[in-house]
Amino acid sequence: MKQPGRLLGCTMLSVLWLAGVAAQAQTIDMLDPALHPTDEDLSAGTPVLQSSIDRIARQVLEETGVPSASVAVVKGGKLVYTNAYGQARLETKIAPALAATPQMRYSIGSISKQFTAAAILLLQEEGKLTLDDPVGKYIPGLTRGHEVTIRQILSHTSGYQDYWPEDYVMTPMLKPVSARQILDTWAKKPLDFEPGTQWQYSNTNYVIAGRIVEQASGEPLMEFLTRRIFRPLGMQSVRNSDETSLTQADATAYYRHALGPLRVAPQEGRGWMFAAGELAMTAHDLALWDQSLIAQKLLNPESYKQMFTEVKLKNGKGTHYGLGVEVMSRDGHRSIEHSGEVSGFVADNEVLVDDGVAVIALTNQDAVGAASQIVHLAAPVVAGYPPTGPEKQALAIYHGLQQGRIDRSLLAPNLSDYFTAEAMADFQSSLAPLGEPLSFRQISTELRGGMSFRSFEIVYPGKRLRLTTYTYPDGKLEQYLIAPAE
Repeated sequence: MKQPGRLLGCTMLSVLWLAGVAAQAQTIDMLDPALHPTDEDLSAGTPVLQSSIDRIARQVLEETGVPSASVAVVKGGKLVYTNAYGQARLETKIAPALAATPQMRYSIGSISKQFTAAAILLLQEEGKLTLDDPVGKYIPGLTRGHEVTIRQILSHTSGYQDYWPEDYVMTPMLKPVSARQILDTWAKKPLDFEPGTQWQYSNTNYVIAGRIVEQASGEPLMEFLTRRIFRPLGMQSVRNSDETSLTQADATAYYRHALGPLRVAPQEGRGWMFAAGELAMTAHDLALWDQSLIAQKLLNPESYKQMFTEVKLKNGKGTHYGLGVEVMSRDGHRSIEHSGEVSGFVADNEVLVDDGVAVIALTNQDAVGAASQIVHLAAPVVAGYPPTGPEKQALAIYHGLQQGRIDRSLLAPNLSDYFTAEAMADFQSSLAPLGEPLSFRQISTELRGGMSFRSFEIVYPGKRLRLTTYTYPDGKLEQYLIAPAE
C-alpha cells in the first residue's frame, strides 16, 4: 500500500433511502457560473476552472492509458465540484463498457492511514492513550515494544520493517491473513534502524496502530471509524474493501504487464490491508473528510496541530511527514497530502489547508501515477495562485511565439538577433500544436553575470518543457530558450 465495512443495522426502507441520498449527493457542480466556459472562452484559450480541471483529467488519462478517474474539488472550504472521466469497466466479450461516474467507489489505499491516525488522536482526546505511550503497552511481544512509541509508528520513524513494499500482489497475499499473523512475522524482526533516527515508510506501523485502536477503544477498528468519523461527516459510501470486494456498480480494478493489455487486477486476501489501506469510497465522500480537515471540525485544534506537524528525527532532520499525512510546502503554501495504492487502484489527496482547497483523484489502474499528476496539476489551478510578474511575462511571450510573433521591445540586442526568421518559424511550428499548457510556473531563480536567471517548467500531459531566461536589471531579456525537461 503505497503512499502511492460493515453497514450499520437499519430497515430495508432506510437502506434504500440512504442509497438514494448518497447517489444524489455524489454529483456536485457549485462552481460560479462565471467560471464555466463558453465557446468564446474555449476558442480563446481563456483559463476557466471547470474546463481546466476537466482538461487536466482527460489528458492525463489519455497520456497514461489509465481507464478512469473520479475527481472531487474543495474550494473555499466547501465541496464545489465532482466529475468522473473514462471507463470504470472496460468492454469484455460478455459485458459492455461502463463509463465512470461520481457515484462509483474506488479503493483509496494508504490514504486510509490518516483515518487510523485520526482514530488514535480521538482516543488520546478521550484520555485512553497518549502518542508517547510505548506500543508494547497495548500489544505485547513486539520488537522493542517498550521503546517504540505510538507517535513513531504513525510517523514511520519506528524501525519496523514494511510487510508490503512491492507494487504488485505477491502469491502469499492472495490468501487471508490476520493482523496478528502480520505482526508476528514482521513486527518481531530486528528493527531496520534505531527508533526515531530514520524515516522509512512501513505498512506494518499501521497494522500496529489499528490494533492499538481496537485495544484502547474496545471495538473493531471499522466500527470505531464509522461511529466517530464516517457517520458524523455523512460519508455514506465508505466500504471496508479488506472484508468485502467492491460491487459491479463500482470501478473495476486493473493492472498491466509492461505495455501489455489492461487486465482485471487480483484482489488481495482478506486481512492484508487492515488499518493501512482498507478503505474504499467515492471521491465525493473523501472530499467531505477534506472539508473537515480544513474546518478542523472533528478533532481538537491540538490534535490537528500534531497531525499536521512534521515529525523530526532525533538529529533534528525533518521527515516531511506528520501523523498519517505528508507535510509539504507548495509554492509557500502548506500542503497536507497522501497517495494510496492497492491492487488495481491508485489515489491521491492533497489539501491546501490554509487556502481552503483540496483536490482528490481516484484511478483504477495500479503502479501508474495518473492520480498524482491530476492532483498536482489541478490543485494550483483551484487555489488560483496569482502568477508572478516573471511568469506573466514569460507566458505572454510563449503564447506569442506559438502564433509566430514576439514583442522585440522586451528583448536585449543579442536575444533580438537570436530570434531570426528561422528561429521564429521553428518556435511556432513546434509549440503551436501543443496548445495551452496545463501548468506554467517558475521553479528557480538565481543571479549570474549581472542578470537574473530563471527556470520555468511548462507541463503538458506526458511532456514537460524547460524554459530558461536571463533578465537584465532594466527588464530586458537576454535569453529565452525552450528545451525538453530532463
